[in-house]
Amino acid sequence: MGHGGDVIAELITDHEEVEELFGRIEALPPGDEQRKKYADQAVIELVRHSVAEEAQLYPAVREFLPDGDTVADKEIEDHAEAERTMKELEGVGAGDPEFDRLIGELMTEIRSHVRDEEDNLFPRLRSAASEDELMKLGDQVRRTKKTAPTRPHPSAPDTPPANKLLAPGAGMVDRVRDAVSGRGKG
Repeated sequence: MGHGGDVIAELITDHEEVEELFGRIEALPPGDEQRKKYADQAVIELVRHSVAEEAQLYPAVREFLPDGDTVADKEIEDHAEAERTMKELEGVGAGDPEFDRLIGELMTEIRSHVRDEEDNLFPRLRSAASEDELMKLGDQVRRTKKTAPTRPHPSAPDTPPANKLLAPGAGMVDRVRDAVSGRGKG
């Protein structure tokens, strides 16, 4: 799928890509090893997406929306829940019955979060911010995703400035681990 455009278009494209991976997981029978590969790919995308939202989108939400602090705090808590689930899922194989429970839990959490963002947060942000601001945020999100971690780090900071300082280093370590292990590859 094509990435680019303003922050909302960028993040909706991410949502669609993750939903496609969820659909592939659901289409396969329990225990199929491909389910773990698709789950790993989804986790990689979700972590990068979450880091970019926490570093770029939520500070903008705090700035542009009158109740931005409350909205951003709720979104960050949603991310923390999903990150804990992703961390548990990391060490579970597709044949383990726990895999089905955890991937189901993750899909439910993410689908609820996506629905809330697309139905509520994004329309409000589009009304409150200029097109130039939204385009600039889209560029910032794309840059952040390039250096973001690819594995869940539930104990890492999720608000600026600490998250912006630590994410690139964690991202580099994660990408090295992924390259060595083959995680996230076709």
